[in-house]
Amino acid sequence: MSSLEPHSTPAGWIEAIGWLSLGLAFLSALLILADIGRGYRQKMWIMNLVYPITALYWGPVALWFYWVHGRKDAQPVIEERGQPDAERLPEWQVMSKAVSHCGAGCTLGDIVGEWIVFATGLTIAGKSLYADFVLDFVFAWTLGVVFQYFTIAPMRDMSRAEGIRAAIKADTLSIVAFQVGLFLSMWVYQDVIFSPGLPKTSAAYWMMMQVSMVIGFFTAWPVNAWLVRAGLKERM
Repeated sequence: MSSLEPHSTPAGWIEAIGWLSLGLAFLSALLILADIGRGYRQKMWIMNLVYPITALYWGPVALWFYWVHGRKDAQPVIEERGQPDAERLPEWQVMSKAVSHCGAGCTLGDIVGEWIVFATGLTIAGKSLYADFVLDFVFAWTLGVVFQYFTIAPMRDMSRAEGIRAAIKADTLSIVAFQVGLFLSMWVYQDVIFSPGLPKTSAAYWMMMQVSMVIGFFTAWPVNAWLVRAGLKERM
């Protein structure tokens, strides 16, 4: 929401919960980064970014998943116990990794888009929310494809052009599905629950963005399941 638009002031208790949610998320991301920094780097290097970024909206849940499941793909663990067989992993673990991979690009894209709209006062049809939708999607799609490229190209030994085409084919539907859930949730909390909308400078706004990203995670789940089954995305 642009600083020039009217907005709702969140109740003190909601803002306090917002700060708690953001604090736990940043702490979770820092703990994952610290573990990676002390040598537990992922075999697929892009996952060194995916896990801490996922923690920005999943918080302690992402930390738990990384510690219990994601860490098994770290180089020291692989050297000691061997590479986990992706074909034998439970489907929910495979899907969690697939969606979090897409979600990481979407998360970074959404953060960039949101702050550009705030800084420029950009609106569409008089509403900054609609400008959020457009810029969020553009940046989310771009970064999502970049993240997917660095998964597909190395695993399939593709040229740069082939890798880009494969990444676009693999991640476009996933990103659309993620953003549909995210945007629907954003509309509900900005135009319905907290009408005329929470300011982007409030912790409550970013807590609701975390909730929206979690919803986007689940709306992207069925699409990713199909993409993996169709061989368009890799099992990880």
